[in-house]
Amino acid sequence: MKKITYIIAIASVFVATSCTDYLDSENLYGKNSENFYKTPTDINEAMAGVYNAIYLPNAMSEEQMAANLMDNTMLGGGGPDDKAAKWVDNFEDPLEDTYIDMWKQSYYGITRANAIIDKTETADFSKYFSTKEESDKFKSQAIGEALFMRAFFNFRLAKFFGGIPLINSLDADRTVARSTYTETFAQIASDLKLAIEKLPATPFPSIPTASYGHANKWVAEAYMARVYLHYTGYMTNIEAKATTDLPLVGGGKLSATDVAAYLNDCMSNSGHALASDFRNLWPYSYINKAAGKTILPWAATNNLSWVGQDGSKPTFGTGNLETMFVQRFSFGDWNWTNGPSYTNRLSLFTGLRDNSLVPYGQGWGMGTVSPKFWSSWADTDPRKVGSIIQVGKVEQGTDGYKGDKGDHETGLFNKKYTALQYPNAAGSNVGMFVQMYKWGNTDMQLMHAQDFIFMRYADVLLMHSEITKTATGMNAVRARAGLAPVAYSLDAIKDERSHELAFEALHWFDLVRWGDVATAFNDTFPVRNSGKDATYSVKYRAETKGLLPIPETEMRLSNGVYVQNPGW
Repeated sequence: MKKITYIIAIASVFVATSCTDYLDSENLYGKNSENFYKTPTDINEAMAGVYNAIYLPNAMSEEQMAANLMDNTMLGGGGPDDKAAKWVDNFEDPLEDTYIDMWKQSYYGITRANAIIDKTETADFSKYFSTKEESDKFKSQAIGEALFMRAFFNFRLAKFFGGIPLINSLDADRTVARSTYTETFAQIASDLKLAIEKLPATPFPSIPTASYGHANKWVAEAYMARVYLHYTGYMTNIEAKATTDLPLVGGGKLSATDVAAYLNDCMSNSGHALASDFRNLWPYSYINKAAGKTILPWAATNNLSWVGQDGSKPTFGTGNLETMFVQRFSFGDWNWTNGPSYTNRLSLFTGLRDNSLVPYGQGWGMGTVSPKFWSSWADTDPRKVGSIIQVGKVEQGTDGYKGDKGDHETGLFNKKYTALQYPNAAGSNVGMFVQMYKWGNTDMQLMHAQDFIFMRYADVLLMHSEITKTATGMNAVRARAGLAPVAYSLDAIKDERSHELAFEALHWFDLVRWGDVATAFNDTFPVRNSGKDATYSVKYRAETKGLLPIPETEMRLSNGVYVQNPGW
């Protein structure tokens, strides 16, 4: 079975029930903050608990689901009863707690990271190592990784909710008010800066396979650029408080030049590189090899060969130097607590609705692709068909597709993250990952073990171009797609990011930080809603400033300390 570093239940020693009650008083497994964190094993287990907080019980609250559904390249879709996807797509929250899992789980992760940061600094691990240097190296790695993850969770909250309550230690006040947007991003940037300083500069190909999936120096440098672009763009274009600096705690700041230096270091020393073919990043490029015969003619025609998703020495694939930071997935089980959250539900939820084909399996038909996005994308760009499934195409294996199964049908679906399957020895269609890893449960809802990529090297190159206002990185990405170079402009960057990073939960935030969000949803176009002609439109409200509502449960628990976001 696929080994997933993140999923270690014993690491969840610290649990939270709300933003005002982060530490459970129950002594689980005899471990608590006083007797835990004493050994390297304790720290490793606790770190697994930090990563475990990425997984959310409610799929609509997941970053990759919410950001994709809100984006203008995807529609709500699903069946007539799939109201939640349509609410997210239409910027509605009638249940008032749609995003509470994102809020709670992020604070679980923050609290667990705080525990590692607080306890590891004063711990003595010398007896577990041959030298003080080895002991200090372990401590620095652990603290750096925890700092990055605290920044990761705070950034996830800030992107969606704006300024948030900052909880920076185990004994911090849990009843604090929300910090300002600037204060929040200053904390995120300061944590990333210290993480970069503490994490070792080990080239990615030299990082042991057993450590794949963990954050490292290069990931922290890349995230610093993403944080910089989001903050400066949001303040300039949404808040009308133009800035080119990212603040730090204590009054310092990082300029574009400072952040570009981090990217230069990543580009020069990380060992990360672009895959030779964009399409080889996605597991559909492996389906013919996994099946032992050609079941996706288009992939065979283009000689596709998957790079895999286990680093430079993957179990399957040729070796992946592009992927930098991911959410790892395995296979779910209905008998596990939150078992379905360990399978990639983006692949399930955006898969073809009520169509079990080969090589594309059945899903719930959410997140159908906008025909406006399809028609505006040049046919000469191989990433277009490399990112979008067209129904009714023999070469794509979709000639047997039966329409009118769901809402917002456009005949276009996400290809990067989708259900993949082929017949097993008994002739039954079974998920590709299930057969590759010989998993026993073949339930179509639990078969999606594809990593979700949070950061890949192509984005490092694109961010470098945007920050430095130079075309080199952007044109390297274009050259990989076989496209001619272009001069730098913001419009060129916008086009390139929308095509290279489509359906990777980034374009929504790009629309917000560029200030394009207010005009991005003016189009209407025809769709099919469960067999009936309909017109699709959404009602984005500019007064929300691109932010989601603070969950009402948390608003009530705060007893008036929190102020709700505008427009909600």
